[in-house]
Amino acid sequence: MKPSKILLSAFVTSILSTANICHAVHAMDVVSSASLSTAKKTGNMSNSIMASSHVGIKSSKMSIKNQTPIKVEILEENGKYRLLRGGEPYQVRGAGISSTDLESLVKFGGNSMRNWAVDNHAEPAQQLLDRAYAMGVTVSLCLEFARERHGFDYNDKAAVAKQLAENRVRVEKYKNHPALLTWIIGNEVNFDFTNPKVFDAVNDTAKMIKELDPNHPTTTALAGFDKKALIAISERAPDLDFISFQMYADLLNLPHYIEEFGFDKPYFITEWGSVGHWEVHKTEWGAPVENTSTEKANNYSKSYSQVLEPYGDQAIGNYVFLWGQKQEKTSTWYGMFLDSGEKTEAVDVMHHIWSGSWPENLAPRISPIILDDRGAFDDVYLDAGQTYKASVNVVDSEGDNIRYVWKIRSESSSGSVGGDFEYVPEIVDGVIKIQDAVIELIAPQKSGAYRLFVYAFDGNNNAAHANIPFYVK
Repeated sequence: MKPSKILLSAFVTSILSTANICHAVHAMDVVSSASLSTAKKTGNMSNSIMASSHVGIKSSKMSIKNQTPIKVEILEENGKYRLLRGGEPYQVRGAGISSTDLESLVKFGGNSMRNWAVDNHAEPAQQLLDRAYAMGVTVSLCLEFARERHGFDYNDKAAVAKQLAENRVRVEKYKNHPALLTWIIGNEVNFDFTNPKVFDAVNDTAKMIKELDPNHPTTTALAGFDKKALIAISERAPDLDFISFQMYADLLNLPHYIEEFGFDKPYFITEWGSVGHWEVHKTEWGAPVENTSTEKANNYSKSYSQVLEPYGDQAIGNYVFLWGQKQEKTSTWYGMFLDSGEKTEAVDVMHHIWSGSWPENLAPRISPIILDDRGAFDDVYLDAGQTYKASVNVVDSEGDNIRYVWKIRSESSSGSVGGDFEYVPEIVDGVIKIQDAVIELIAPQKSGAYRLFVYAFDGNNNAAHANIPFYVK
């Protein structure tokens, strides 16, 4: 994630309708034809696939050494690019996943995932690939690659050689797995880089992969559309098959950047979705103003309809971020699910994009919080120990009863960047008595920066969320 001065509105009302869902053909041999037939008759395709996948995993584990890879290639015709898998066009309906939850990805129409580390994922890579193959999901595996900002020195030949050797072992181990789609050589190694030799190392890895694995394309995932990194790549890493960009609000400017730079190569967008925390308005005390879950969903839709779909002849794959939940500035900023498992509107939007239809039960829609008759852009200051009113408006398409949960947390003071680990700020107890659409809260006694969160649950595993930063004097 690369900082940007560009601020883009996340408000959009149109939601895109796209092509109907088609599950990955080459992985379906693990699902019995009988279960597929039953699923078609009942309309419960995803549940049938998940149930049958348990059999597929066992079979995959027994025969994986005898399986051959499914060749993935990029074809160029008259300046237009296509991704092929097994000789057939392959549309990536992808998400970045750091957990073990492939079931919901399949349920909502996804067919591919990426991770951020082969050896440090939530489950062993072999198990991940086996489960993915059984479910009809492909995987873009991200090879561990050290970053300058963490202290790695790309002038240290021994350290660079050691890293190459470690990744060689990983490639040897997983190169023939039929679930493998692409190799991602490092995640955001350009973030605050000063030594262009990092891209010499990227190229050495790409060459190594080509020697060992001619069946899977290679890329590196860049933070933003980084002209400095792209120039270094053109000079030092010609063996990459395509480039990947990770962009958030700034994704809407990508067509302009591409035209201005003259970039004519194929690319993936390996992270996209919410507006980044560096791209939004900040309060007087420096707290970023987070969009509501409804505003986030609108940005997902707008990003796809204005950039990813119309430029599909060059943007040959993408992975939405984040299919799960994590703490980064807040616990709700990037996750498409809550930490308690409920899906938000962003998941509904992706289901519509991937399948052309909406889920049977939609997540609630939510307005920004009003606190003491002010919004987040008004720099809300409160007096310690005083009582204030807060309110939010929630609409549920199905008329489900809404359960509200309000919480106050200290504002995060984490200095982590680029998605590095952050602690979750503590909850301030005893300041909210009644949970409803309109509440009264007692401002904390200790002065400082805080954030008021609200979660709206519909009782059907869906939720909406909003928050507002405030400062206690």
